[in-house]
Amino acid sequence: MFKDRLQRAQNLMSDNNIDAMLLSVGADLPYFTGYEAMPLERLTMLVIRADEQAVLVIPELEAPRVTAMPELFKIHPWKETEDPVSIVIDLLRGLETVAIGDTTWSRFTIDILNYLPKLQLTKASNITSKLRAVKREDELLRLQQASSAVDRIARRLQSGEIDLLGKTEKQISDEIGRQIILEGHHKVNFAIVASGENAASPHHEPGERIVKESEVILCDFGGTMIGADGVGYCSDITRCVWIGEPSQEFLEMYQVLQEAQAKQVQFCQAGTPAEEIDRVGRKIIADGGFGEFFIHRTGHGIGVEAHEDPYIVEGNHEPLQIGNVFSIEPGIYIPNKWGARLEDIVAVTSQGPLSLNEAEHNLASIV
Repeated sequence: MFKDRLQRAQNLMSDNNIDAMLLSVGADLPYFTGYEAMPLERLTMLVIRADEQAVLVIPELEAPRVTAMPELFKIHPWKETEDPVSIVIDLLRGLETVAIGDTTWSRFTIDILNYLPKLQLTKASNITSKLRAVKREDELLRLQQASSAVDRIARRLQSGEIDLLGKTEKQISDEIGRQIILEGHHKVNFAIVASGENAASPHHEPGERIVKESEVILCDFGGTMIGADGVGYCSDITRCVWIGEPSQEFLEMYQVLQEAQAKQVQFCQAGTPAEEIDRVGRKIIADGGFGEFFIHRTGHGIGVEAHEDPYIVEGNHEPLQIGNVFSIEPGIYIPNKWGARLEDIVAVTSQGPLSLNEAEHNLASIV
């Protein structure tokens, strides 16, 4: 797996006249090596050259955490009294164009340019995003596993197995987080719980508001499930639950949202421009009278990060490819009143769109 990824990266680098790629903290490093660098002031950096074996420059005290793969990359531990940037510079001498990881600390980028002021820097995401956006079969299986885990939690929410009435948003969020871990994830990425008028805030921070009768609860949650190779894959799902009998007004709004989401999933076909998926759902919501209340993009890619390419948004003209995996999550948010969002993770396959989430899409009511 890692050998294939490094080889494909080197091929793309050659095609784009990039001499080397520098990857530090963030998701790219574990994607290529299985090792996730701690966000320390000590430099960790994978140096990938198009024509040589990769080198992982790493603090000596962190080196034991790396699974050695000498056939793929060398490990160059540096001591506390050494300057790690100078080690990287030695690996770059004679090169002209270098791609650097988007999440590299600026202090190290500046130090590298101070050493080599004529170096042409570009974004590594021009290479890595293209690779990570197209999932191989093993990656899709791992995303399915993570999605199935949060599906089980969503079903418990919808059936009333998770206590909601009389609980604070934070208590419910904490319980969802606990269940994310119990379902095999290694960490909780987020557990949004927004009740009543708070559901009008798409990224509401769960607080001390107590869930009451006759109101909606929007729950958006996911985590990271790490495999034996050290690489994690993410989950993400949103479902709404109504406490009591839903009002006709809310049901009509939710029906528009559900229709838009279902139609968008149908359009997730190879060759369809990403923005077209956004448009088809946005039109349904606008025709239903709620256009001004759909205030965010339709979706985001998902993989080793919760948000990555491709983004399903107006202005993204790129056609979908087999292997793309992303969220489809339209929402309607009416300030000071309520909101709703419905989210599935969808994969583009040769047989058409594949929804990785199967929890009930109809509005659940806890009576």
